Amino acid sequence: MTFLHRERATLEAFMPGLDAALAEHPLDRLESAPSPAVQAFRTAGGPGLLVPAAYGGPGATPLQAVRVQRAVGARCPSLAVATTMHHFSVAGLVRVGSPDGPEHALLEAIARDGLLLASGFAEGRAGQNILKPHITAERRGDLVVLNGSKMPCSLSRSMDLLTASVTMTDADGVERLAVALIPAQSPGLTVRPFWRTPVLAGAESDEVVLTEVMLAPEQVVLTEVTADAVPDSLNVAGFLWFELLLTAGYLGIASALVERVLNRAGGGADDPTTYLVDIEAAMLAVEAVARAMADEEWTDALLVAALQARYAAQDAIARTTATCLAALGGMAFITSSEGSYLASAATGLTFHPPARGRMAGPLRDFLHGRPLRIG
Repeated sequence: MTFLHRERATLEAFMPGLDAALAEHPLDRLESAPSPAVQAFRTAGGPGLLVPAAYGGPGATPLQAVRVQRAVGARCPSLAVATTMHHFSVAGLVRVGSPDGPEHALLEAIARDGLLLASGFAEGRAGQNILKPHITAERRGDLVVLNGSKMPCSLSRSMDLLTASVTMTDADGVERLAVALIPAQSPGLTVRPFWRTPVLAGAESDEVVLTEVMLAPEQVVLTEVTADAVPDSLNVAGFLWFELLLTAGYLGIASALVERVLNRAGGGADDPTTYLVDIEAAMLAVEAVARAMADEEWTDALLVAALQARYAAQDAIARTTATCLAALGGMAFITSSEGSYLASAATGLTFHPPARGRMAGPLRDFLHGRPLRIG
């Protein structure tokens, strides 16, 4: 048995050849923009991972999905971060879709043609709309006109479509949450440079700007959630997928550093638990929540478990990366940037919403019986 064998076996089952294709490139090439990892992901069928079998996809379970993301992160950090946003968008379409809606054909195309989705969703807040829109939508005759921007927006330069949350008025005059499906080549859609650090540059996290982008009504999928409702079930579902996939990917990045320590020359006599225990325990916590997603109702309590797993992973990553860099030694630091790059990239989990500090009060309130708020 080798380190990450289970995760890489799962990756091979769902995306044959991807791990080998990524391993052919040096890390700095994979992490640059444009990265060959994006096309390798398409070729291996990666975009369809969360598309249900009813739409022609493999329908990966949450447990399988987090294992895939850890394996991807261990080879290409930028690809793990970018594809988390794609998978999150796909999961959202599945959640809000209807059998006869336009999202049905889109999900089939994602599985069949390897379409990539960029996410224009804002971060949700319990007690408000599921994904408070940053992009405005206005009806003008037979068209819907969008304006606004999303930054950073992963896969901004490789996307086939941008999926964005907006509010729309239905035929009865009721304002509802909607998901806009915006082709990347739409007039008025532009991409501007935004990401200024070389760390995770391969995720293509730039700014997507919409200026008078015109869509047909069928490109805007209305949900049953009204603008003044509290869409807790949708909010919880979105955050569950987001937090688990993201955490697994970043644990994969830290795992890449662990793997280098375990395989270094002269390291065979080390106690491997020094490097493994924290990161493996954190992944077990992620897997526990993923298993619960398959068997339990998706409630605030389950989301709290996901957040606890995510924050525990942040601590595990901080301890493990420091220990691994020390084990690799000064010469490794001097002669190669890979160790310091992986440690820096793995720290990125800290910066994704909701930040741990902002959740201190909401989590304390939840433990005293109040509704969960996302800070």
